[in-house]
Amino acid sequence: MNERVAIKGYLTQCAELTETALKRSIPAVWDVPERLREAMLYSLEAGGKRLRPALILSAAEAVFGKTSAFNAALPVACAVEFIHTYSLIHDDLPAMDNDDFRRGKPTNHKVFGEAMAILAGDALLTHAFHLIPQAARQGGISAEVALAIVEDLARLAGAPGMVGGQVADMLGEQGITSISELEYIHLHKTSDLIVFSVTAGGRIGGATQKQIELLARFGRNIGLAFQIQDDILDLIGDEQKLGKKTNSDVQQNKVTYPYLIGLEESKAQVERLTQEAKSAVLEAGFQDPLRLLEIADYLVQRDH
Repeated sequence: MNERVAIKGYLTQCAELTETALKRSIPAVWDVPERLREAMLYSLEAGGKRLRPALILSAAEAVFGKTSAFNAALPVACAVEFIHTYSLIHDDLPAMDNDDFRRGKPTNHKVFGEAMAILAGDALLTHAFHLIPQAARQGGISAEVALAIVEDLARLAGAPGMVGGQVADMLGEQGITSISELEYIHLHKTSDLIVFSVTAGGRIGGATQKQIELLARFGRNIGLAFQIQDDILDLIGDEQKLGKKTNSDVQQNKVTYPYLIGLEESKAQVERLTQEAKSAVLEAGFQDPLRLLEIADYLVQRDH
Protein backbone atom coordinates (compact mmCIF):
# COMPACT_ATOMS: atom_id res chain seq x y z
CA MET A 1 0.00 0.00 0.00
CA ASN A 2 1.11 3.58 -0.60
CA GLU A 3 2.87 5.37 2.22
CA ARG A 4 0.71 7.63 4.33
CA VAL A 5 -2.14 8.41 1.98
CA ALA A 6 -4.99 10.42 3.50
CA ILE A 7 -7.35 8.39 5.67
CA LYS A 8 -10.15 8.23 3.06
CA GLY A 9 -7.65 6.93 0.53
CA TYR A 10 -6.32 4.41 3.05
CA LEU A 11 -9.83 3.14 3.81
CA THR A 12 -10.50 2.89 0.08
CA GLN A 13 -7.34 0.80 -0.34
CA CYS A 14 -8.37 -1.46 2.55
CA ALA A 15 -11.82 -1.83 0.97
CA GLU A 16 -10.31 -2.70 -2.41
CA LEU A 17 -8.05 -5.35 -0.86
CA THR A 18 -11.06 -6.78 0.96
CA GLU A 19 -13.24 -6.73 -2.18
CA THR A 20 -10.59 -8.66 -4.11
CA ALA A 21 -10.28 -11.24 -1.35
CA LEU A 22 -14.06 -11.55 -1.01
CA LYS A 23 -14.37 -12.48 -4.70
CA ARG A 24 -12.16 -15.53 -4.02
CA SER A 25 -13.65 -16.39 -0.65
CA ILE A 26 -16.33 -18.85 -1.81
CA PRO A 27 -14.51 -21.54 -3.83
CA ALA A 28 -15.84 -21.73 -7.38
CA VAL A 29 -15.47 -25.55 -7.30
CA TRP A 30 -17.94 -25.93 -4.44
CA ASP A 31 -21.28 -27.37 -5.53
CA VAL A 32 -23.48 -24.56 -4.23
CA PRO A 33 -27.01 -24.05 -5.62
CA GLU A 34 -26.69 -21.18 -8.08
CA ARG A 35 -29.58 -19.17 -6.62
CA LEU A 36 -28.03 -19.40 -3.14
CA ARG A 37 -24.60 -18.32 -4.39
CA GLU A 38 -26.26 -15.43 -6.23
CA ALA A 39 -28.15 -14.31 -3.11
CA MET A 40 -25.00 -14.50 -0.97
CA LEU A 41 -22.93 -12.48 -3.44
CA TYR A 42 -25.72 -9.95 -4.01
CA SER A 43 -25.34 -8.65 -0.46
CA LEU A 44 -21.67 -9.51 0.03
CA GLU A 45 -20.65 -7.47 -3.03
CA ALA A 46 -23.10 -4.60 -2.44
CA GLY A 47 -20.33 -2.27 -1.36
CA GLY A 48 -20.40 -0.43 1.94
CA LYS A 49 -17.60 1.10 3.96
CA ARG A 50 -15.87 -2.23 4.76
CA LEU A 51 -15.01 -0.59 8.06
CA ARG A 52 -14.62 -3.79 10.07
CA PRO A 53 -12.11 -5.33 7.64
CA ALA A 54 -10.23 -2.01 7.62
CA LEU A 55 -10.04 -2.12 11.41
CA ILE A 56 -8.60 -5.65 11.31
CA LEU A 57 -5.97 -4.58 8.79
CA SER A 58 -5.09 -1.34 10.56
CA ALA A 59 -4.88 -2.99 14.00
CA ALA A 60 -2.53 -5.65 12.61
CA GLU A 61 -0.45 -2.87 11.04
CA ALA A 62 -0.46 -0.84 14.28
CA VAL A 63 0.98 -3.71 16.31
CA PHE A 64 3.32 -5.19 13.71
CA GLY A 65 4.39 -1.83 12.31
CA LYS A 66 4.15 -3.02 8.69
CA THR A 67 1.44 -3.64 6.11
CA SER A 68 2.96 -7.09 5.52
CA ALA A 69 0.67 -8.26 8.34
CA PHE A 70 -2.18 -7.79 5.85
CA ASN A 71 -1.58 -11.18 4.21
CA ALA A 72 -2.51 -13.03 7.38
CA ALA A 73 -5.26 -10.55 8.21
CA LEU A 74 -7.23 -10.69 4.93
CA PRO A 75 -9.00 -14.04 5.50
CA VAL A 76 -10.15 -12.77 8.90
CA ALA A 77 -11.17 -9.44 7.33
CA CYS A 78 -13.35 -11.42 4.92
CA ALA A 79 -14.79 -13.48 7.78
CA VAL A 80 -16.01 -10.42 9.68
CA GLU A 81 -17.55 -9.02 6.51
CA PHE A 82 -19.42 -12.30 6.01
CA ILE A 83 -20.78 -12.02 9.56
CA HIS A 84 -21.68 -8.35 9.13
CA THR A 85 -23.41 -9.02 5.81
CA TYR A 86 -25.47 -11.90 7.17
CA SER A 87 -26.58 -9.70 10.07
CA LEU A 88 -27.73 -6.97 7.65
CA ILE A 89 -29.71 -9.43 5.52
CA HIS A 90 -31.52 -10.74 8.60
CA ASP A 91 -31.90 -7.27 10.11
CA ASP A 92 -33.74 -6.07 6.98
CA LEU A 93 -36.30 -8.92 7.02
CA PRO A 94 -40.00 -8.13 7.57
CA ALA A 95 -39.87 -9.88 10.96
CA MET A 96 -37.07 -7.52 12.04
CA ASP A 97 -36.68 -3.96 10.69
CA ASN A 98 -38.67 -4.56 7.48
CA ASP A 99 -36.42 -2.39 5.29
CA ASP A 100 -36.78 -2.14 1.52
CA PHE A 101 -33.36 -0.69 0.73
CA ARG A 102 -29.78 -1.25 1.87
CA ARG A 103 -26.82 0.69 0.46
CA GLY A 104 -29.10 2.18 -2.18
CA LYS A 105 -30.23 -1.22 -3.50
CA PRO A 106 -33.34 -3.34 -2.80
CA THR A 107 -32.76 -5.50 0.27
CA ASN A 108 -31.96 -9.17 -0.19
CA HIS A 109 -35.45 -10.47 0.60
CA LYS A 110 -36.98 -8.00 -1.86
CA VAL A 111 -34.92 -9.58 -4.65
CA PHE A 112 -34.69 -13.23 -3.63
CA GLY A 113 -37.64 -13.72 -1.27
CA GLU A 114 -37.65 -14.16 2.49
CA ALA A 115 -36.74 -17.85 2.61
CA MET A 116 -33.70 -17.48 0.34
CA ALA A 117 -32.59 -14.34 2.22
CA ILE A 118 -32.66 -16.25 5.51
CA LEU A 119 -30.69 -19.14 4.01
CA ALA A 120 -28.19 -16.80 2.35
CA GLY A 121 -27.60 -15.20 5.75
CA ASP A 122 -27.18 -18.63 7.34
CA ALA A 123 -24.64 -19.62 4.68
CA LEU A 124 -22.64 -16.40 5.11
CA LEU A 125 -22.53 -16.86 8.87
CA THR A 126 -21.33 -20.44 8.59
CA HIS A 127 -18.71 -19.66 5.95
CA ALA A 128 -17.04 -17.08 8.19
CA PHE A 129 -15.78 -19.91 10.38
CA HIS A 130 -14.32 -21.66 7.34
CA LEU A 131 -12.29 -18.56 6.48
CA ILE A 132 -10.42 -17.97 9.74
CA PRO A 133 -8.33 -21.19 9.59
CA GLN A 134 -7.12 -20.00 6.17
CA ALA A 135 -5.19 -17.27 8.00
CA ALA A 136 -3.18 -20.01 9.71
CA ARG A 137 -2.80 -22.13 6.56
CA GLN A 138 -1.91 -19.31 4.19
CA GLY A 139 -0.90 -16.30 6.25
CA GLY A 140 1.59 -17.68 8.71
CA ILE A 141 -0.19 -17.06 12.03
CA SER A 142 -0.15 -19.89 14.54
CA ALA A 143 -3.04 -22.32 15.01
CA GLU A 144 -3.27 -21.04 18.58
CA VAL A 145 -3.88 -17.48 17.39
CA ALA A 146 -6.46 -18.69 14.83
CA LEU A 147 -8.22 -20.65 17.58
CA ALA A 148 -8.38 -17.56 19.83
CA ILE A 149 -9.84 -15.55 16.93
CA VAL A 150 -12.51 -18.20 16.27
CA GLU A 151 -13.39 -18.26 19.96
CA ASP A 152 -13.69 -14.46 20.06
CA LEU A 153 -15.88 -14.40 16.96
CA ALA A 154 -18.26 -17.07 18.25
CA ARG A 155 -18.72 -15.09 21.47
CA LEU A 156 -18.84 -11.55 20.11
CA ALA A 157 -21.12 -12.40 17.18
CA GLY A 158 -23.33 -14.77 19.18
CA ALA A 159 -25.83 -14.76 22.03
CA PRO A 160 -23.73 -12.69 24.48
CA GLY A 161 -22.67 -10.38 21.65
CA MET A 162 -24.22 -9.13 18.43
CA VAL A 163 -27.24 -11.46 18.44
CA GLY A 164 -28.01 -10.59 22.07
CA GLY A 165 -27.83 -6.90 21.19
CA GLN A 166 -30.18 -7.44 18.27
CA VAL A 167 -32.68 -9.20 20.54
CA ALA A 168 -32.53 -6.36 23.08
CA ASP A 169 -33.07 -3.89 20.24
CA MET A 170 -36.08 -5.85 19.00
CA LEU A 171 -37.63 -5.89 22.50
CA GLY A 172 -36.98 -2.21 23.22
CA GLU A 173 -39.48 0.52 22.55
CA GLN A 174 -39.86 4.22 23.17
CA GLY A 175 -41.12 5.13 26.63
CA ILE A 176 -39.87 1.87 28.15
CA THR A 177 -36.18 1.37 27.26
CA SER A 178 -33.77 3.18 29.59
CA ILE A 179 -30.43 4.75 28.68
CA SER A 180 -28.55 1.83 30.27
CA GLU A 181 -30.59 -0.65 28.23
CA LEU A 182 -29.94 1.36 25.08
CA GLU A 183 -26.22 1.32 25.83
CA TYR A 184 -26.41 -2.47 26.16
CA ILE A 185 -28.08 -2.66 22.74
CA HIS A 186 -25.44 -0.54 21.03
CA LEU A 187 -22.49 -2.15 22.82
CA HIS A 188 -23.54 -5.59 21.68
CA LYS A 189 -25.39 -5.01 18.42
CA THR A 190 -22.65 -2.78 17.00
CA SER A 191 -19.58 -2.51 19.24
CA ASP A 192 -18.92 -6.21 19.68
CA LEU A 193 -18.05 -6.85 16.02
CA ILE A 194 -15.80 -3.79 16.10
CA VAL A 195 -14.15 -5.11 19.28
CA PHE A 196 -13.66 -8.40 17.47
CA SER A 197 -12.12 -6.63 14.47
CA VAL A 198 -9.47 -4.67 16.34
CA THR A 199 -8.58 -7.49 18.74
CA ALA A 200 -8.34 -10.01 15.88
CA GLY A 201 -6.04 -7.62 14.03
CA GLY A 202 -4.04 -7.19 17.20
CA ARG A 203 -3.69 -10.95 17.65
CA ILE A 204 -2.51 -11.32 14.05
CA GLY A 205 0.05 -8.55 14.56
CA GLY A 206 1.40 -10.19 17.73
CA ALA A 207 -0.12 -7.96 20.44
CA THR A 208 0.43 -8.66 24.12
CA GLN A 209 -2.54 -9.46 26.37
CA LYS A 210 -2.47 -5.91 27.75
CA GLN A 211 -2.52 -4.49 24.22
CA ILE A 212 -5.45 -6.78 23.34
CA GLU A 213 -7.36 -5.39 26.34
CA LEU A 214 -6.63 -1.81 25.25
CA LEU A 215 -7.71 -2.60 21.70
CA ALA A 216 -10.96 -4.00 23.12
CA ARG A 217 -11.48 -0.71 24.99
CA PHE A 218 -10.79 1.20 21.77
CA GLY A 219 -13.28 -0.97 19.88
CA ARG A 220 -15.94 -0.69 22.56
CA ASN A 221 -15.78 3.11 22.55
CA ILE A 222 -15.60 3.71 18.81
CA GLY A 223 -18.33 1.10 18.28
CA LEU A 224 -20.64 2.92 20.65
CA ALA A 225 -19.71 6.27 19.09
CA PHE A 226 -20.33 4.79 15.63
CA GLN A 227 -23.85 3.68 16.56
CA ILE A 228 -24.74 6.97 18.26
CA GLN A 229 -23.56 8.72 15.08
CA ASP A 230 -25.87 6.41 13.11
CA ASP A 231 -28.73 7.48 15.39
CA ILE A 232 -27.84 11.11 14.70
CA LEU A 233 -27.61 10.57 10.92
CA ASP A 234 -31.00 8.86 10.91
CA LEU A 235 -32.41 12.19 12.09
CA ILE A 236 -30.34 14.73 10.17
CA GLY A 237 -28.49 12.76 7.48
CA ASP A 238 -28.73 13.00 3.69
CA GLU A 239 -30.78 10.11 2.24
CA GLN A 240 -28.71 10.12 -0.95
CA LYS A 241 -25.47 9.67 0.98
CA LEU A 242 -26.95 7.17 3.43
CA GLY A 243 -28.51 5.01 0.72
CA LYS A 244 -31.68 4.58 2.80
CA LYS A 245 -34.50 6.67 4.17
CA THR A 246 -33.96 8.87 7.22
CA ASN A 247 -36.27 9.00 10.25
CA SER A 248 -36.80 5.22 10.02
CA ASP A 249 -36.04 4.87 13.74
CA VAL A 250 -38.72 7.42 14.60
CA GLN A 251 -41.30 5.76 12.36
CA GLN A 252 -40.65 2.37 13.95
CA ASN A 253 -40.75 3.79 17.50
CA LYS A 254 -37.17 2.64 18.05
CA VAL A 255 -35.23 4.04 20.99
CA THR A 256 -32.18 6.13 20.08
CA TYR A 257 -29.69 8.32 21.90
CA PRO A 258 -31.15 11.54 20.44
CA TYR A 259 -34.61 10.43 21.58
CA LEU A 260 -33.40 9.85 25.17
CA ILE A 261 -30.74 12.53 25.71
CA GLY A 262 -31.20 14.97 22.82
CA LEU A 263 -29.22 15.71 19.67
CA GLU A 264 -26.53 17.98 21.15
CA GLU A 265 -25.76 15.66 24.07
CA SER A 266 -25.58 12.75 21.62
CA LYS A 267 -22.98 14.64 19.59
CA ALA A 268 -21.03 15.34 22.79
CA GLN A 269 -21.11 11.63 23.66
CA VAL A 270 -19.65 10.75 20.26
CA GLU A 271 -16.79 13.18 20.84
CA ARG A 272 -16.10 11.91 24.39
CA LEU A 273 -16.11 8.25 23.37
CA THR A 274 -13.79 8.98 20.46
CA GLN A 275 -11.25 10.68 22.72
CA GLU A 276 -11.37 7.77 25.18
CA ALA A 277 -10.81 5.34 22.32
CA LYS A 278 -7.78 7.27 21.11
CA SER A 279 -6.36 7.37 24.63
CA ALA A 280 -6.50 3.57 24.80
CA VAL A 281 -4.55 3.27 21.53
CA LEU A 282 -1.90 5.70 22.74
CA GLU A 283 -1.58 3.87 26.05
CA ALA A 284 -0.92 0.59 24.23
CA GLY A 285 2.42 1.79 22.83
CA PHE A 286 1.96 0.33 19.36
CA GLN A 287 4.68 0.63 16.75
CA ASP A 288 2.44 2.49 14.30
CA PRO A 289 -0.91 3.58 15.81
CA LEU A 290 -1.63 6.48 13.43
CA ARG A 291 -4.21 4.73 11.25
CA LEU A 292 -6.32 3.64 14.22
CA LEU A 293 -6.27 7.20 15.53
CA GLU A 294 -7.24 8.57 12.11
CA ILE A 295 -10.09 6.08 11.76
CA ALA A 296 -11.46 7.12 15.15
CA ASP A 297 -11.52 10.77 14.02
CA TYR A 298 -12.96 9.87 10.62
CA LEU A 299 -15.93 8.11 12.21
CA VAL A 300 -16.88 11.24 14.14
CA GLN A 301 -16.87 13.36 11.00
CA ARG A 302 -18.62 10.92 8.62
CA ASP A 303 -21.94 11.85 7.01
CA HIS A 304 -23.02 8.38 5.88
